[in-house]
Amino acid sequence: MKSDQTTRQVRIIGGVHRGRRLPFVDLPGLRPTGDRIRETLFNWLQPVIDGARCLDLFAGSGALGMEAASRGARKVVMLDSAAAVIRQLEENRRLLRLDQVSIVRADALQWLEQDPTPFDVVFLDPPFAGNLLGPLCRRLCQGWLADGARIYLEDAVMRAMPVLPGGWELLKEMTAGQVRYGLAYAPLPG
Repeated sequence: MKSDQTTRQVRIIGGVHRGRRLPFVDLPGLRPTGDRIRETLFNWLQPVIDGARCLDLFAGSGALGMEAASRGARKVVMLDSAAAVIRQLEENRRLLRLDQVSIVRADALQWLEQDPTPFDVVFLDPPFAGNLLGPLCRRLCQGWLADGARIYLEDAVMRAMPVLPGGWELLKEMTAGQVRYGLAYAPLPG
């Protein structure tokens, strides 16, 4: 890679690409969701991930989106705003021949202002410093969630989970090291 940024690796822990190590660009603030947390998350998602439409709004290392694709997600849209991250994600997508994965360079909040397409699973692990979980959850309620969608939430352990939009239910919540994470369920308003 022609860059002064170093690369690190993330491992896919399940599905058809289990055990594959993928490089990612090591940028300030980029923190891949750890193996233990991902294993727990995908155990939670196991009943719904196969055939799901997934949205990874802060792709970073690609750990969550690539893991979802490896485990049978039908469609995975991965966003990030850094050009170097997008280049590496595209390279990893081609390497694994993941045709169901789309990589988009965009700011998540701005991208969510377009006409919505509903997703079954959404991964929200924004930079901790941005305090973005609440605004992102509210924006997702504007047509981005399929009925019964699952939303993965990750933030710094020092902050409580945001107040969830009406009707959402926090199904699971755990901490690991400096990370608080959970899974919410969002039925369509009836």
